[in-house]
Amino acid sequence: MNHMIIDTHIHLDGEEFAADLDEVVARAKQAGVGKMLLPAIDANTTDAVETLSNRLKGYAYPMIGLHPEEVRNDWREVLGLLRPRVGAPFVAIGEVGLDFYWSREYEQEQMEAFEEQVKWSIETRLPLMIHCRKAQNEMVTIMRRYKNDLPGGVFHCFTGNEIEAAQLLDFRNFVIGIGGVLTFKKSNLPRVLPTIPLSRIVLETDAPYMAPVPMRGKRNESSFLGYVVEKMAEVYQIDPKEVRQQTTANACRVFRIDLTD
Repeated sequence: MNHMIIDTHIHLDGEEFAADLDEVVARAKQAGVGKMLLPAIDANTTDAVETLSNRLKGYAYPMIGLHPEEVRNDWREVLGLLRPRVGAPFVAIGEVGLDFYWSREYEQEQMEAFEEQVKWSIETRLPLMIHCRKAQNEMVTIMRRYKNDLPGGVFHCFTGNEIEAAQLLDFRNFVIGIGGVLTFKKSNLPRVLPTIPLSRIVLETDAPYMAPVPMRGKRNESSFLGYVVEKMAEVYQIDPKEVRQQTTANACRVFRIDLTD
């Protein structure tokens, strides 16, 4: 258990892992990854991550939610299917949020679906796993309506500047998810990260996407998190052991996970 790390965001149900899932998990354990958290993106993946978490009991934990890129005209029906299931065994509502990167076709629907799932978080006290791309102002506007009632969560895959980081840190009980982007050559994160207290950071891979340097271009997996830890230790000028301990404590706090389980 010593110096274990937690991958707070891996799409282990993806077909990219179908052929060698057991090896991926074994490599993660060998690399010191003590727990994995599995976001859903729709009703089917909610089923898939629940099934996987049963198979990897005490190691993988599922989330439930509708991802902004999956929001269509039928979003109310999808949320209607998901809402009765919110609660155990799911440890968070996610991956939810706003994404206007490719298109704003479903902008209004995305905002309504996100707000609805924010309300679930307040009602059930489950934390949020928030995906936000090219939509921070809209996301913050929605969240501010509920600011004092939110139980917390993660702003996943943060790549912003100091001002954007400060805006997110203003939501207490929320932490910022950092993964492979930290290691990219053109990333501004090494400059921004020291303005964020380590007590507000969790580790994540977003695997199979976003593999860190030197694995860039390969399928990402939890066992690569060590590269992110090393880079984070360098940026904060601390021992990697401290990065491991603090980020794990942060993840346990947000998701109410007991390491002894």
